[in-house]
Amino acid sequence: MKNILGREIPDSVTLPNRQIRLFSGVQVRHEDVVKKSVKTRVADPTEGKVIHDIKKAIEKSGLKDGMTISFHHHLRNGDYVMNLIMAEIAEMGIKDLSIAASSIFPIQAPLVKHMESGTVTGVYAAYMSGPVAKAISEGKLKNPAVMHTHGGRSRAIECGDLKIDVAFIGAPTCDPMGNINGTEGKSACGSLGYANSDALYADRVIAVTDNLVVYPACPIEITQEYVDYVLVVDSIGDPKGIVSGTTQITKDPVGLKIAKNTIRVIEASGLLKEGMSFQTGAGGTSLAVASYLKDIMKEKRITGSFMSGGITGYLVDMLDEGLFKCIMDVQCFDLSAIDSLKRNKNHQIMSASMYGNPHNKGALVNVLDIVILGATEIDLNFNVNVTTDSNGYIMGGSGGHSDTAAGAKLSIVVSQLFKGRLPAVVDEVTTVSTPGETVDVLVTERGIAINPLRQDLIEKMKKHNVPVMTIKELQDVAEKMIGKPEKIQRSDKIVSVVEYRDGTIIDVVYQVKDQ
Repeated sequence: MKNILGREIPDSVTLPNRQIRLFSGVQVRHEDVVKKSVKTRVADPTEGKVIHDIKKAIEKSGLKDGMTISFHHHLRNGDYVMNLIMAEIAEMGIKDLSIAASSIFPIQAPLVKHMESGTVTGVYAAYMSGPVAKAISEGKLKNPAVMHTHGGRSRAIECGDLKIDVAFIGAPTCDPMGNINGTEGKSACGSLGYANSDALYADRVIAVTDNLVVYPACPIEITQEYVDYVLVVDSIGDPKGIVSGTTQITKDPVGLKIAKNTIRVIEASGLLKEGMSFQTGAGGTSLAVASYLKDIMKEKRITGSFMSGGITGYLVDMLDEGLFKCIMDVQCFDLSAIDSLKRNKNHQIMSASMYGNPHNKGALVNVLDIVILGATEIDLNFNVNVTTDSNGYIMGGSGGHSDTAAGAKLSIVVSQLFKGRLPAVVDEVTTVSTPGETVDVLVTERGIAINPLRQDLIEKMKKHNVPVMTIKELQDVAEKMIGKPEKIQRSDKIVSVVEYRDGTIIDVVYQVKDQ
């Protein structure tokens, strides 16, 4: 057999598991690509990867009825990409789509009308809040939503459980070949850790950018070989929306007492030592724990190995002061974190798969020493709910909660024992987000409870004179003060399936009953 160059290829040539295909000519010449990228600064919008029209980009992606499209949430409540793309898709009349969003925020409220019209019939997310979560809770989505963990989402994409047909990746900076970073540009959001699996495994990938730069777009986080098209728009979002929720240390005496109790547990555990690793959320009490930890580390001259998770300026300060050697960043929670990522080589980007995928060759959560977590409810078996509120409405989701609880040596849930007339400790949580066997400690302002599975921790608390109660005793304290809450009423219709990080179903969410 001869190829197009006239070279003789013997019939005896074989390759394992592959069909022999003869060279038939270069489809795209390298010099053409270089001309478009360098000489004209940006690619011709009628050729190459760069497109300036949303409808044209969608058409080129091959999007059809019944497909699954994905979005990432690094701009959080400042994201414009989903709304821009979905408005055009609806106008084009494409129906029956599933949205695989790493998370959904109030700014994505227009998605509700797309659910009602049938444009969107399925939703996958690790977290959701606002109008979309409310609408799903009320049964307005045709098919049950699937809620998974951050690591579980990467696992599902990478193993094919969640097949993405078209990924729309918000790109704060992008070049004409599709190299992306999140640290430069007017819409800089920092790490793009949740978009990584989408880029690698989606059938079609469209980078959506408001900052097209000369090739190459250094530094590069998502590389050009995974990007099919580059869609240029006026704005992909408002970085100020990244700061949604509490990112300041609490001044509330109750929260500070919880934080002090938490530090006592950490000290008694024996994990507060040279080389420790640590993760905390952005809530006021969690950051107060970090503040007290910072003081002790300075006093004892302890240097930790790494901090991880969603990163705030407070953790950046600890890095800058030399208290930890490194930050491992899957998501920036404020603008200080974005700045740190740009300037400090010890502030490292990681993918959500590296962070928490239970089926890869080494998730970071598996080498995490201490994690501080929150809870809407926790029951007598230490199961935690961070998915639904006291009325059964979806108001959050696991995110990295289950991933870190499973991997960390010490998982601590911090919570007020009651808020208003609602106790934190209940007989049975409304929705199980994180299984109790992975939760080690509950710390409240009125006492500390250790999971009976951790007898080693109970013994350590005794040796350090840390008072411990049973979780039932904590429940009794709360009910004596505020009474026992009535069980919520719900319908029989399932509106969401809750997946554990390994893809198994851990619970379901029922449609809320008419109030």
